[in-house]
Amino acid sequence: MAPDMELEPRYSTREIPGRCIKCLAEEQYRDCFRQLLKGGRENEELRETYEAVVALLKSPELQKLRDESERHLAEGRDVKVVLHLGEGEPRYEIKVC
Repeated sequence: MAPDMELEPRYSTREIPGRCIKCLAEEQYRDCFRQLLKGGRENEELRETYEAVVALLKSPELQKLRDESERHLAEGRDVKVVLHLGEGEPRYEIKVC
């Protein structure tokens, strides 16, 4: 079973470019896809992670997660979106600090 995955969206500053939750998920998708193509097909954990990211990108929950995380970021809070990977459908949770 793959471990939970944390995505940390950020606003852009002069020094650091920000990324929304969708951009982070797309980046994770590309990384997993590359690893699978390089021969990681037998790696069950990598496949689970890939499938969870694809499910997030296709999910109607993505826009809601994006809106909520950006609202918290606008309030100056740190945000993590946690993808709980495991049996059945992945679950999503927003943690605000």
